[in-house]
Amino acid sequence: MASVLVVEDDQFVRSALIRQLTEASHTVRSVGTALEALREVAHFRFDVVILDLGLPDLDGSEALKMLRGITDVPVIIATARDDEAEIVRLLHAGADDYLVKPFSVDHLSARMAAVLRRSRAAGEPPPSRALRVGGLTVDPLRRQAELDGTPLDLTRREFDLLAFLAGRPGVVVPRKELLAEVWQQSYGDDQTIDVHLSWLRRKLGETAARPRYLHTLRGVGVKLEPPVETRP
Repeated sequence: MASVLVVEDDQFVRSALIRQLTEASHTVRSVGTALEALREVAHFRFDVVILDLGLPDLDGSEALKMLRGITDVPVIIATARDDEAEIVRLLHAGADDYLVKPFSVDHLSARMAAVLRRSRAAGEPPPSRALRVGGLTVDPLRRQAELDGTPLDLTRREFDLLAFLAGRPGVVVPRKELLAEVWQQSYGDDQTIDVHLSWLRRKLGETAARPRYLHTLRGVGVKLEPPVETRP
């Protein structure tokens, strides 16, 4: 069964979805705003997100764009809007499927199962060679990372960022290249990179003021290299 995040501001609809998905043996967390959804996906692993468009703080289309900036988790849009042009636009913007209200939980469960099958099939990696930088080990295909033998609990975007830098140890990577390669964006806000670097540094046990692996060169870019050993 799946771990599901329901993003829905209508309390009646939200409660019904939670009850029905829980009865179908899914693990469910729920929020009522886009910003709460962003916090959830940044700190928890989900198999799928059910996203309403009519949220009180941000329109769901903007929420989708922001979600895609930090995670690759499958997103199913669930809304009363049925404009075909908007459906096509949202699918191109990164939605994995689209359901128009009202719908049955059986219909939603079937769509979830299809999305999860595609996601899991795409995520099955062949054997690969891990990248090693000092005490840091990153396996890009198995999507596993360890620091000094201890597994790191990373979000999808944190892992993508770490793996990209680990594949270029000691090389200063411009922020524009990080946006293009990790976020698949030709332009964007540097704050997106800074936030993810901050989260990643915390999990690597370092800070921007006292870096060990991640080094930021102001106005230039970011590099990952092994820490310098100090001799006694």
